[in-house]
Amino acid sequence: MFERFSRSWALIKASASVLQKDKELMVFPAVSSVAAILVAASFLAPLFLMLQGNPEAFEQKELSPIWYVWAFAFYMSQYFVIFFFNTALVGAASIRLEGGDPTVADGLRIAWSKIGTILGYAAIAATVGMILRAIEERAGWIGKWVAGLLGAAWTVATFMVVPVLVHKNIGPIDAVKESALLLKKTWGENLIGQGGVGLVFGLMQFGLWALVGFLVVAAVSTKSIGLVVTVVVTGIVCSLILALLQAALSGIYSAALYRYAEGHVNAPEFSGELLRNAFATRKR
Repeated sequence: MFERFSRSWALIKASASVLQKDKELMVFPAVSSVAAILVAASFLAPLFLMLQGNPEAFEQKELSPIWYVWAFAFYMSQYFVIFFFNTALVGAASIRLEGGDPTVADGLRIAWSKIGTILGYAAIAATVGMILRAIEERAGWIGKWVAGLLGAAWTVATFMVVPVLVHKNIGPIDAVKESALLLKKTWGENLIGQGGVGLVFGLMQFGLWALVGFLVVAAVSTKSIGLVVTVVVTGIVCSLILALLQAALSGIYSAALYRYAEGHVNAPEFSGELLRNAFATRKR
């Protein structure tokens, strides 16, 4: 287990070195975040106006179908934006891992070439999201527990769907199946890699906001509103930067993990001992 953990962290550090060389990869999660906010606003604004005129809308049974259609469209739109720019990120990262020098345009070109498949995968993910939401709402605390487990399993099993879409001309259903199959080969690195990145950045976010809280208290003691606002805004900006770093690193990691699993030649960051010992055979 310790050996597998060490290999996974070596892969994470190698992914970070790729990001250091191609900082423009940060553009994709940044644009994705802005686009997701705009999409959310376009859905929430009409809903807000509707509720203003009819505040008891959610309690009216006859509006339930409308609510589910709205929710599905919202889920699908959000997933499409996320998957599109994640595909662009993974595509550009894959070019770097092949020894090339990718640009933002290269990533967007790759994502656009897969737009139909991305849309289909967004529909699948939205359907899964709706099912999990229904389980949560109709089965009480047990439903929330079950939905949480199923959601986690879905996240792990589909971790490499985007790299599969980037490298293969297959449909969204086949991409999900391929990702699940690759999980058997990369199960340790997949879980530890995702958990490792999440843990590191989670601790960094915690440390950041603990520091911000301390500085806010200190700023309040000076009775300077400007200083308090400056501290809070700086904390928000730093938190957003950390979130973008996490998203970029996760995308690069998934691209590297996929290339290892498929036996592709990789960039110098992933050569030598790391390449030879990337995967151990899973013991049954």
